[in-house]
Amino acid sequence: MELKSLLTEKRATILKKWFDLILDTYPSDTSSFLKKQKNQFANPVGHTISEGIEGLFDGLLEEADSDKVSPFLDSIIRVRAIQDFTPSEAIGFIFLLKKVIRESLQKEIREHQTYDELLRLESRIDDLVSISFDVYMKCREQVYELKANEVKKMTFRLLQRANLVKEIQED
Repeated sequence: MELKSLLTEKRATILKKWFDLILDTYPSDTSSFLKKQKNQFANPVGHTISEGIEGLFDGLLEEADSDKVSPFLDSIIRVRAIQDFTPSEAIGFIFLLKKVIRESLQKEIREHQTYDELLRLESRIDDLVSISFDVYMKCREQVYELKANEVKKMTFRLLQRANLVKEIQED
């Protein structure tokens, strides 16, 4: 039996375990809320993560190129980039998939001798980390740009209130 078939067969279990491990990276009260609340409008973060990991997992199975998986990475990382995660924590959720796959398919991988396939899959997972870092940095740049623009606007408004801004009229 090929690894792809095993992964497809255990897809729901793997995705559930991966989702739970990702949510465990949040503080306990946040994690329990994200796990319990299933409504996408009451829990947009949980919904985004769930949808994103499904797309990533399917993309890995289909051996999709980076253009197809990037939107799924972007949706998850965009959320994590504005939260209190370090860069390694923000993108570290990808490595959790390796752990879940090894734990979920340990017996089958040994029985069917699919080590080479597992190594190729793990290599593709590692490639996602490189893409993720680029996405994370782009998101952080946007956040810093927004913050800088807000500070500029606030400073300008304060100067206006203090009558320290003078308009220059063109002749």
